[in-house]
Amino acid sequence: MSDRPFLKRFNRSTWFGLFFFSLILSAWLYFSPPGLLGKADAIGYAVCHRIHARSFDLGERQLPLCARCSGMYLGAFVGLLYHFKTGRKGGFPPRKILFALGFLLILFGVDGVNSYVHLLPNFPGLYEPNNIFRLITGTGVGLGMSIILMPIVHQSFWQFWDSEPAVKNWRELIGLLIGALITSSLMLTENPLLLYPLALASAFTVLAILGLIYTIVWVMILKKENAFSTTGDLIGYLFLGFGTAILQILVIDLARLIITGTWNGFNFL
Repeated sequence: MSDRPFLKRFNRSTWFGLFFFSLILSAWLYFSPPGLLGKADAIGYAVCHRIHARSFDLGERQLPLCARCSGMYLGAFVGLLYHFKTGRKGGFPPRKILFALGFLLILFGVDGVNSYVHLLPNFPGLYEPNNIFRLITGTGVGLGMSIILMPIVHQSFWQFWDSEPAVKNWRELIGLLIGALITSSLMLTENPLLLYPLALASAFTVLAILGLIYTIVWVMILKKENAFSTTGDLIGYLFLGFGTAILQILVIDLARLIITGTWNGFNFL
């Protein structure tokens, strides 16, 4: 690891990434609604229908993401925390774990399609959907999303990464799934002291996921795969990736606001 001061390791590309990130972030902060929950609403507005009947409330205020998306990104939040704790383990899970994640995806799809068809008149669907099912199935998929994404992150960024999977057996998967379900189920308490941080965690995990994906894209575009040994070396590309993620959110927010004229969710129900 370099012993140079952190700022002295900034090169031109890093300063450009910082400038790009700062410019886009400033524009989005100015454009989006005020307050932390307002910013979280703007993130949710870019990725979620935010139908009120399919969302949880913080008092009389709708949360930034619907029940399904809240579960998805809280599941991803738990998965990201676990992977950061385990270090640079870049191996993909064994086949049995991938099949289990595929089963969670199927449950997500079935509940999503069933929930969608209930928007159609005179179409009964398989069962009566509710926000608890949406929260649970979203949590499973979000956890799986993080389990698949993080090995790609490590294999793309680092010169040296561990080929061992971070999730390699049933005990680790079930433990993670239980932890994710407990975390997301706290939303059912309707306790503002819990709902407020959970709402922020779910919304800003959207930004984390998008930022990591776009950082991978920039690393590939600039042909810098496996070129980094420390986070400091990577910082300029993180600025580019997270700046691009915020740009995407800004563009979708602006387009949706122009079309609908409101920051509220779609009014299908």
